[in-house]
Amino acid sequence: MKAKKIIIIVGVVVLALAIVGFSVNQTQKNVVAVQTGKVSKQDISSYVTASGEIKPQTFVNVGANAMGRIVRLMVKEGDRVKKGQVVAQLENVQSGADVAAMRATLQSNQTDAVAAEAALKTDQAALKSSIADEGRAKLEYDRAQSLYADKLIPKADYDSKKAAYEVASALVSQNQARVAQAKAQLDSAQGHISQARASLTRVSDVFSKTTYVAPYDGVITNLPVREGETVVMGIQNAPGSTLMTIADMSVITAEVHVDETDIVNVKVGQSAEVTVDAFPGKTFKGTVTQIGDNAIIRSSGLATSQSNSSSQEAKDFKVTITLKDPPANLRPGLSATGKITTGTSNSTLTIPIQALTVRDKADLEAQQNNKGKGGPASTPDAATAKKQKEKEEVQGVFVINSKTRKAEFRHVETGLTGTTDIEIKSGLKEGDEIITGSYKILRTLRNGAGVKIDNSVAPKEES
Repeated sequence: MKAKKIIIIVGVVVLALAIVGFSVNQTQKNVVAVQTGKVSKQDISSYVTASGEIKPQTFVNVGANAMGRIVRLMVKEGDRVKKGQVVAQLENVQSGADVAAMRATLQSNQTDAVAAEAALKTDQAALKSSIADEGRAKLEYDRAQSLYADKLIPKADYDSKKAAYEVASALVSQNQARVAQAKAQLDSAQGHISQARASLTRVSDVFSKTTYVAPYDGVITNLPVREGETVVMGIQNAPGSTLMTIADMSVITAEVHVDETDIVNVKVGQSAEVTVDAFPGKTFKGTVTQIGDNAIIRSSGLATSQSNSSSQEAKDFKVTITLKDPPANLRPGLSATGKITTGTSNSTLTIPIQALTVRDKADLEAQQNNKGKGGPASTPDAATAKKQKEKEEVQGVFVINSKTRKAEFRHVETGLTGTTDIEIKSGLKEGDEIITGSYKILRTLRNGAGVKIDNSVAPKEES
């Protein structure tokens, strides 16, 4: 009897343990192992990184303004030059002779103008004298005419006075014509002077273009020619010879190409850090000073305004970063990488970027009505996937309910994106425990699924 009771008690205990084990087993079927993290406050900054090269802010390619042979090069690559310093000399025998000839012509025309002016003054004096003689002859003729009317003088005297007056009048007309002719000759001489001066200006300009001077203080960064070579001017569709490149190294910039998806976040005045491949381990501070307006096609390097056909290729925008206190040995053309700070927020809520996920709004509502089923979502067929793409998606994170130990999807509004974290503007509070991985679990996790925390180091997942 006693043994029978013991057997019954043991059987009840075994049955109870079996029921408990079965319940636990059924519960564990819908539990998903996840990694978690905490919502915390920290400073966060967003960056845009782009590559490019070092360039001086101001540089000039000194091109050939005339055709000729280089007879002297006064500089070599790397030399520092001052504004106005002669850097190159072309052969100028013909242009120099043209200048000398035009100066002689100008001097001859100026001498002719002096002679014409003297002749004009002589003719003007003769005109004044003849006008005076005409006046005297007129008075004598008028008096003779009166006396002849009164029969006081013979007709011969009257005719003589009349003829003298007419000769004086004719002489005045003759002198007036001479004055007009002298004025015309003076005007012509002055016109020849103006023409000679214009020609002298032209040939002097040609002569001056055989001598090249530095437009400002700088460094010779490129010298592709040598003494004795012949350079030519550029014509339509054919560039001319480049003698040298002079760069003003007082202001150094990094010209980088920013992807079209990031350019909207870049503004003039933003701070930046520039690293140069030739200076490993060194970072140079800078500021964004210029942003290009035209997109540049990445494959060809041409601006879209220069392309005759539309293209769907990747595009970049040129951004200029002016460096602060660049070293003296920084050279144009060195490869550089710019890291532009596009935004900063202090003591703000942040979460790891990998915790952010998206879900279909309709699916969330359906899962909300069927809480407790949990587990990974089933793989949708092609038709269902197409419909899901057309549905509204919601971005958010999965928060672990501390009481039910279940994953609850919570919609969040994000802000700045840092290197590893992202700013949360609404939807979470500090200290909330969120699911951060794994990626496979986050991709298929259902709202309301049971979870267990396993923050041990997970093996590397295959993509």
